Amino acid sequence: MIFQARKGQVSYGEAIGILLLETYAPFIPGDVGNATTYSFPVRFKVVKGLTAKRVFEHDWSVLDAIIAAGRELVQEGVRAITGDCGFLAIYQREVANQVEVPVFLSSLLQVPFISRMLKDDEKVGIIVANSKAVNSRLLESAGISKDVPVNIRGLEDQEHFRRAAIEETGILNAEKIEEEVVSVAKQLVAGDPKVKALLLECSMLPPYAAAVQRAVNMPVFDFTTMINFVYSALIRKPFEGFM
Repeated sequence: MIFQARKGQVSYGEAIGILLLETYAPFIPGDVGNATTYSFPVRFKVVKGLTAKRVFEHDWSVLDAIIAAGRELVQEGVRAITGDCGFLAIYQREVANQVEVPVFLSSLLQVPFISRMLKDDEKVGIIVANSKAVNSRLLESAGISKDVPVNIRGLEDQEHFRRAAIEETGILNAEKIEEEVVSVAKQLVAGDPKVKALLLECSMLPPYAAAVQRAVNMPVFDFTTMINFVYSALIRKPFEGFM
């Protein structure tokens, strides 16, 4: 078999490219920014100047940098591009229109799909890093129209999560954050019986998804469910078995 090198590509086999914010936080296993989260190779690219503050403020001045980083990932051989913040949904269409591979920047893109799994009057509960940064434009950018029933709760008032993810102190207490996330999930579900599935928006939340599911006993989606789903479509493998 003969293979042809691609100009500008110096490594191979990384189907998923991940755009990273310029953040200062430990990325523990399960976090989108930790390579051991995945059962396949991924390629990371930091977008210079793309801070959490700018994303929460829906700052459009960073769009060109996001597009440029996405194009670099394509040149380096990735087959699809995601991000490490659900609030990147605000840039979804613009980036998707400017790069040559599929783009799925935000975990929030799963919400319309999740909603279609439920009854018409049932809701998707969404736990976000900062509920104050959620508006109709962000939701619509992720395909969450007004006819998609959701209930949104934020973690910005949870001390340990806030210090690690928003204030970026550089310290992450995983046990305390798990307690906070589980508590918010239980409050959300107890306060709204119509919620029948949960979506964890923030890229730092997948490590706590199993604990959340044990607490609320319902489907729990996050960045990793989306990334694994897309990877399974990009890299199809033949079935093996017997009859």
